[in-house]
Amino acid sequence: MTISFEGRVAIITGAGGGLGRAYALDLARRGAKVVVNDLGGARDGSGASLSAAQAVVDEITAFGGEAMANGASVTDMAAVEKMVANVKERWGRVDILINNAGILRDKTFVKMTLDDFRTVIDVHLMGSVNCTKAVWELMREQGYGRILMTTSSTGLYGNFGQANYGAAKLALVGLMKTLALEGAKYNVHVNTIAPLAATRMTEDLMPPAMLEKLGPETVVPASVYLVSEEAPTNVILNAGGGGVERAYVTLTRGIHLGADELTAENVAARFAEISDRTGEVAPDNGGAQAAMALGGARAG
Repeated sequence: MTISFEGRVAIITGAGGGLGRAYALDLARRGAKVVVNDLGGARDGSGASLSAAQAVVDEITAFGGEAMANGASVTDMAAVEKMVANVKERWGRVDILINNAGILRDKTFVKMTLDDFRTVIDVHLMGSVNCTKAVWELMREQGYGRILMTTSSTGLYGNFGQANYGAAKLALVGLMKTLALEGAKYNVHVNTIAPLAATRMTEDLMPPAMLEKLGPETVVPASVYLVSEEAPTNVILNAGGGGVERAYVTLTRGIHLGADELTAENVAARFAEISDRTGEVAPDNGGAQAAMALGGARAG
């Protein structure tokens, strides 16, 4: 099976370098028309320039692809809506959105200012919300859409000194899970990638020997699959360095004593049993978790 994007239009945020650039080049080589969005700022979000986005567009046009540069900040809803309107005017549709733009302002929580916390939330979480909202109704009307959120190991599992980043990245998983349910009947699939790649975002977070094995191209195959016509929905894939794994939000079988018998002392006494992962499940939605809490899904 060859995955093709002929006739598809993709918007990729943060595509002036690193992962975003790698996504843009691969999708363009597979036939997609690509919007290379990048504010062109520093790693902490300061500054702006269209040069990085234009350089990627030039790479794409050099091998015969079709692309346009855009410098909108994902935190500026009016600019994002204008970007989408321009894309629709030029190419008539938007089939794919990859929410890849991000910044870092790492500090331990005790030293982190609320401004640094909010700014990271605004770019990663609200930036993804803004871009998704701007294409959502269009994709519903088309009866087709593929949206990719970007989480991280920090969001899924935590990392010292990244409380703001981790909070934003796990919030995107929750956003994906609800939008996957709401988009299903319109053929709008929403997935999440947790990349492990050597980019300017990670260049001082991992040793050089590890970075050498983690080129952005090692993440591209999983991400491209998650925005393809054949893509599933409500999936989290971890990818990088030649490996791909699937992450789940799981639930143990726990205990069920009934509201009258359950006490804090019983929770303490049976904590190991509650934590036992034998037979754990991954509920399809919040209602399934509620059913388990009431004992309705404990059989087997």
